[in-house]
Amino acid sequence: MNYFSNLLNALDLGSARDMLFRLIAVVVCLCVHEMCHALAAYALGDSTAKSQHRLSLNPFRHIDWLGLAMLAVAGFGWAKPVMVDPRHFKHPKLGMALTALAGPISNMILAFVLLFATKLILSGGSYAHWIISLLISTATLSIGLGIFNMIPIPPLDGSKVLFSVLPDRAYNLLMRYERYGMILLLALVLFGAGGSFLSQATESVLLFFARLTGLNISIQNHFIYLSSF
Repeated sequence: MNYFSNLLNALDLGSARDMLFRLIAVVVCLCVHEMCHALAAYALGDSTAKSQHRLSLNPFRHIDWLGLAMLAVAGFGWAKPVMVDPRHFKHPKLGMALTALAGPISNMILAFVLLFATKLILSGGSYAHWIISLLISTATLSIGLGIFNMIPIPPLDGSKVLFSVLPDRAYNLLMRYERYGMILLLALVLFGAGGSFLSQATESVLLFFARLTGLNISIQNHFIYLSSF
């Protein structure tokens, strides 16, 4: 549970404004993630998500309010799952894998774009510090969400990618018991298993993206600092 909490430590929760920043970051990252799942499925031939109006950045289409509250307060949460019918894919297992990958990949792209925007704003010479804080914090959360979802435990996206390389019989069996993976996942989160590795992975990707965009970022005890503006 400390994993996503650490991702959001860049935001001081001592004020209403910072709580608002945290909420904005969560909503943006989740909406982009879920919309890209829906977009990938539609591009591959399945219109189920489109018929449910999931091809949208409207947060009301994607947000599960209990999951949002849990993520904002406890550091672990969820959005409404994007419904997919693999029978509409030309290659069902491949289609499921690509649809699953679309979410984490979109989070990485979003993070890079936000950091690039941060660099452009800083280069302009005149900016509000709260904008920089919001952009970097959202980028960090987006990276963390993308990495977390690649864990190969159902119902996370990584499991669908892993299952796609299995023989059909094993694939169908594992997909049938997919819902039980949530119990294992919750247990791992509650006991903090792998949290340190995931935090380090997130920080490594953040620093890599920062170098690509020319941002001079440092990280100390999970807090993110711009060394110079």
